[in-house]
Amino acid sequence: MLVALAVGSLCFLLVRLLPGDMALRIAAGRYGYDMVSVAAAEAVRAELGLDRPALVQFLAWLSRLARGDLGLSLVTGEAVADEIRHQLGATLTLSAAALLLSALVGPPLGLVMGLRPGGVLDRIGLGIASALRALPAFVIGVALIVVVSVRFGALPAAGHGEAEHLVLPAVTLALGLAAVSSRVARDAMAAVRASPYYAFARTKGLGDAAVLLRHGLRNAAVPILAYLGVELVSLVEGVVVVESLFAWPGIGHALVHAVVARDVPMVQGTALALGLIFVLLNALVDLACLALDPRARQR
Repeated sequence: MLVALAVGSLCFLLVRLLPGDMALRIAAGRYGYDMVSVAAAEAVRAELGLDRPALVQFLAWLSRLARGDLGLSLVTGEAVADEIRHQLGATLTLSAAALLLSALVGPPLGLVMGLRPGGVLDRIGLGIASALRALPAFVIGVALIVVVSVRFGALPAAGHGEAEHLVLPAVTLALGLAAVSSRVARDAMAAVRASPYYAFARTKGLGDAAVLLRHGLRNAAVPILAYLGVELVSLVEGVVVVESLFAWPGIGHALVHAVVARDVPMVQGTALALGLIFVLLNALVDLACLALDPRARQR
C-alpha cells in the first residue's frame, strides 16, 4: 500500500509539472490535433474537473484507489484496470523472454570466465560486456533494426502477434542484462574458486567437474540470484524504451502514450502496476536466496 501511495503521488505531481495545457493535450488525444480547439479543451476541463484544485483531485484519486478503482482513461474512457490487464500479458511475455535469454547467455559465460580469471576469454568478455552495458537500450534496438530488419530483412522491426515479432525486442533487453549478469557471475565464480573450501575439496581428490558441481555452482549462484533484484530495475526501465521503439503493446508503450496525452489515471495506473510488479519480484528473489543459502536465515 505504501508503494502504491508513493508511486501514485509522484506520478500525479510529475504529470502536473509537465509544460503545456493538460486539457488541451487530452482533447487532442481524443479528437486529434487537427480537430482540437479552445472550446473542446474547455469542455474537457469542465467534464473532468481539471479546473478544481489539485489537492481535491488528488484526494479523489486516493479515495478511488482505496476502493481498488483506478479510474477511467481520460482519452479513451475505458477503465484503466481493464486496459492494464490487457497490456500486462504483452509486457510479462517480453520480460520473461528477455530474462530467459539473458540467463542462458550471461551467467554461464561468466562462470566460465571466472574459472580462468585474467585469461583471454575473461578479457574478451569484459570488453564486450563493458561495451554493451555502456550502450542505452534504444541504441542497441536501433542497431538491431538497421542490421537485422532493414539490411537483411530477417525479422520484422515492429509488430505483435507472431513469435518472430518478439525476437528483436527480447534480444535488445537481454543483451544489456546479460552484459552485467556475466560480470556478476564471473566475480562470484572467481571468489568461490579462490576460497579455502574450494581448495580443500580439490585436495580431497575430487575432480574439477565434481568440485564445480558440489561446491562451486551453488555458492556462486547466491550473488547471481541476488543480482536479479537489481536487474529488475534495468528491466522495468528498459521495457518502457523497448516497447515504444518496437511498438510492442505493453504497459511501457501505454505509459509513454499516456504521458504525452496527459492521461493522469492511465499514467498512475501503469506506473503503479510496474512498481508493484517490481516489489513482488524482488520479494520472490529474496525468498529464493534464503532457500538457496540457509546461512542467511540465521542472520
